[in-house]
Amino acid sequence: MQRASRLKRELSLLTTEPPPGITCWQEENRVDDLRAQIVGSAGTPYENGIFDLEILVPERYPFEPPKIRFLTPIYHPNIDSAGRICLDVLKLPPKGAWTPSLNISTLLTSIQLLMAEPNPDDPLMTSISSEYKYKKELFLLNAREWTEKYASQ
Repeated sequence: MQRASRLKRELSLLTTEPPPGITCWQEENRVDDLRAQIVGSAGTPYENGIFDLEILVPERYPFEPPKIRFLTPIYHPNIDSAGRICLDVLKLPPKGAWTPSLNISTLLTSIQLLMAEPNPDDPLMTSISSEYKYKKELFLLNAREWTEKYASQ
């Protein structure tokens, strides 16, 4: 019951006051299955790309973080080919930083920030990470190409 009312509040807020470049909605009236879109920020290789995400809300939410993954392929050191995201707020302590005070809006904003500022020291994709660290121009070129190929509407 607590989960349903909290999710209803969060979705209402995401609809009326969405963070810039982020939209989120319920998938076919299922409160535990959400979809989101993040528009790539200006000045990044993901600029103007529209990235679709899947958000699965667990039974124990907000005491457990939602499972979020990219449905749109993205060339990024912290996001793998299955769309999984390496981000501390998506994991429970002690390895993660999830707390029940966080919400879906905060998570999506954190993911948007991660897109703009990759963390090459905690990569899911080691080859992309070393490209980001040592051949930045090549990384930017590849990321722009993927954005154009997969995230252009």
